[in-house]
Amino acid sequence: MQIALSVLGSFRNPAAGFDESAAEIVAFDAPTAQLYVVNAQSESVDIVDISAPDAPSLATTLDVASDVAAGRDDVASADDLGAANSVAVSGGVLAVAIEADPKTDPGFVAFYQASDGSFLSAVQVGVLPDMVTFTPDGAFALSANEGEPNDDYSVDPEGSISLIDLAAGAGGVLDADVTTLSFGGFTAEALRAEGVRLPQPFGATVSQDMEPEYIAVAADSATAWVAMQENSAIAEIDIASASITAVWGTGTKDFSLPGNELDASNRDDTIAIRNWPVQGLLMPDAMATYAVGGSNYIVTANEGDGREYIIDVDTEAECTRGLADFDDGECLVYLDEIRIRDIVDPDEIGATVDSPAVDRYVEFLGDEDGDTIADLFENENLGRLKAIATEGLDDDTCLNDGGQPTAACEYQQLVAYGGRSFSIFNADTQQRVFDSGSAFEVITAQRLGAAGFNATNDENGGDDRSDDKGPEPEAVTVGQINGQTFAFVGLERVGGIMVYNVSLPEAPQFVQYLTTRNFDADPETAGGDYNPAAGDLGPEGMVFVPAADSPNGQPLLLVGNEVSGTTTIYQVNVND
Repeated sequence: MQIALSVLGSFRNPAAGFDESAAEIVAFDAPTAQLYVVNAQSESVDIVDISAPDAPSLATTLDVASDVAAGRDDVASADDLGAANSVAVSGGVLAVAIEADPKTDPGFVAFYQASDGSFLSAVQVGVLPDMVTFTPDGAFALSANEGEPNDDYSVDPEGSISLIDLAAGAGGVLDADVTTLSFGGFTAEALRAEGVRLPQPFGATVSQDMEPEYIAVAADSATAWVAMQENSAIAEIDIASASITAVWGTGTKDFSLPGNELDASNRDDTIAIRNWPVQGLLMPDAMATYAVGGSNYIVTANEGDGREYIIDVDTEAECTRGLADFDDGECLVYLDEIRIRDIVDPDEIGATVDSPAVDRYVEFLGDEDGDTIADLFENENLGRLKAIATEGLDDDTCLNDGGQPTAACEYQQLVAYGGRSFSIFNADTQQRVFDSGSAFEVITAQRLGAAGFNATNDENGGDDRSDDKGPEPEAVTVGQINGQTFAFVGLERVGGIMVYNVSLPEAPQFVQYLTTRNFDADPETAGGDYNPAAGDLGPEGMVFVPAADSPNGQPLLLVGNEVSGTTTIYQVNVND
């Protein structure tokens, strides 16, 4: 059996701006043939009629902040609420996660009647609910509460997971039906032993440092898995006991090994996908789960993400916290990224890199190419690549308060952000059974050429993101078609959807790469608006619709694109 995506239709709110997150997370309700699109730009949710999927139309828009403020006595006004972050639908009920303003206060999950968008209730959850989903049986809604600190890192809430018991129905659910789980029962030592990243800035506790971001739930509704992207970790949740039963790190990939090549520089004037002596911390964003042969598997989009905190100040004298780096009215408080060349440059940091991988580079590549360590760290080689400043150190007490290295630091490994790939984990053994290696960069290089390879998502220019995180796989979902399972992975920066047959978790097969992006058209008009000729930009969230639930009887893939503000409806064409 072969499948292929084709564009069927597209929707864009007429009021959407360019690069304003007007289309992020999406959900679909089969009985009403309605698509729900998170419009973070306006703190709302668009309800889109796709009964004719080639001609979607706006039905109505939910003003979530106003609804929650009207429905709760402890919310004075809509001004006390921030962006809507996520949406999910199950059994005729719509759930929307919305953060507070300030974001360091507890947020809410609001429930609506899916058919007509009538407000039902809202319950308080943890701080900064970034994702909401239902268990497949509809008995619980779950929110991943990221708990990010404020801009100067002086207030750092706990990250948490909230379980909302819907036994009383979404219209009758109360705060008492919410159980919020923290990581207070885990020690830093135990988590680090499991490979969890815990830099603990400014003395953060374990729970403060953990930042839950995405949830995938097993088909039997018994277990959920939660991704903590900045911690590069996954937590396992037993839903019946409302407890965190395990936390483990997703590990790194070795970019020096064959099959794991990457383009590490945006200053080499070419596509140069090759091995380099550096690791990649996977740091997955979106996840999906499926079962094969009685075992659960987790599919991860290995985007990578840094921590950067900046506050606005009037004078340099007010810039005193953390890094205390003042520039034109801004005070950089905390930053965990650094270019590799700056690590070794005596005019910048002047730290030491004592990595066996670097030694192997000189030994094996140096003999052939005449390269030296100094050559390795030039901008056209590894020097521009952004590394995680807090990783790869034998002793992290050499770091300053703002997360940056000092000359006293010695790096045993150079660790970059993300894997530029997708991975599959056996959830029962916590072992990674597959990684797509260099495939995303190789395929996009072949398809897009120098003009589009590793471009960013809001302007054209090839090779722009090679020194960052490459194509940045962000969104992922899975779907079953005629007994086979397919994974769909959205590339946030360069754009487009990768399709793989993952029926054999240890040996997925590439199926298709499809992008609507047009690199001959500027994404932004001279007036600052979105240019439709540029195509879809920045896939952020996606959902698979099986044929049995589809308004046209064919499997669909619905994709929200945050930069272009478009929501695209793909048909999955099946050829037996």
